[in-house]
Amino acid sequence: MRIGLITRDPAHPLLAATTALLTPEHDVLTLDPETAGDHEPEPHADVYLLKARTPQALALARALEERGAPVVNSAAATALLQDRTAMAEYARRAGLPFADTRTFATLAELADGPRLPGPVVVKSRRSRKHDLVARVDDDGQLRALAATRPREPVVVQDFVPNSGWDHKLWAVGDRLFAALRRSELSPEGRGPTLPLALADLPPGWPDIVRRAGDVFALDVYGVDVIDAGDGSPLIVDINAFPGVRGQDGAPEALAALALRRTVLANNGLIPR
Repeated sequence: MRIGLITRDPAHPLLAATTALLTPEHDVLTLDPETAGDHEPEPHADVYLLKARTPQALALARALEERGAPVVNSAAATALLQDRTAMAEYARRAGLPFADTRTFATLAELADGPRLPGPVVVKSRRSRKHDLVARVDDDGQLRALAATRPREPVVVQDFVPNSGWDHKLWAVGDRLFAALRRSELSPEGRGPTLPLALADLPPGWPDIVRRAGDVFALDVYGVDVIDAGDGSPLIVDINAFPGVRGQDGAPEALAALALRRTVLANNGLIPR
């Protein structure tokens, strides 16, 4: 079988470990989305894993899908999660406990508007590498932040008091993984990632992760959840194909997913 990786970084720990598991019996191909789009791509793999999320990577994935190649996650699902406004609206319509999210055309517009009702979290509307994620406690902080990137489209979420630790929950096919990571919004800044057993999650949280995957049609994804009190989950972000670093069994789960999708495609059980 042939598995394609759409990535600029095939040495990423998750991808490298998955490749090592697959290559004894299968071929693993790498497509760099920054250069592969220079010509019309023809599918040379049975299934593609879309690890990159740049516009070039999404365009490449769409082109491969148009030529019948299965892509995990799909270009449409990946693109939806890049827009935090659309993500929040989609999640809340589906009944997921997603943070209330307000959108502003620019950070300057937010700073020029009504006074803040209290601490908020300001994020770039478009999820991307090195995007903006900041806690703002007052109008002075907001004006200072706006001066750094006034034209940035942003979303705003009310800050919910919490322990300062994010629950990082990941799904890879039919496997779930969990960890605790000190939030970048905590006074100490982003901190270490600590192991967390699924059995130690509050009741119902694994079901919420699965529900998020169903709602957004995802196979490999991450859900960032905070405990809003008494084990009440609040989703603050969802990511397509995150790194899932340091999780025992994640490469095996990804390899199994890729082979399973290949078998289904080759037998006509999913569209090619």
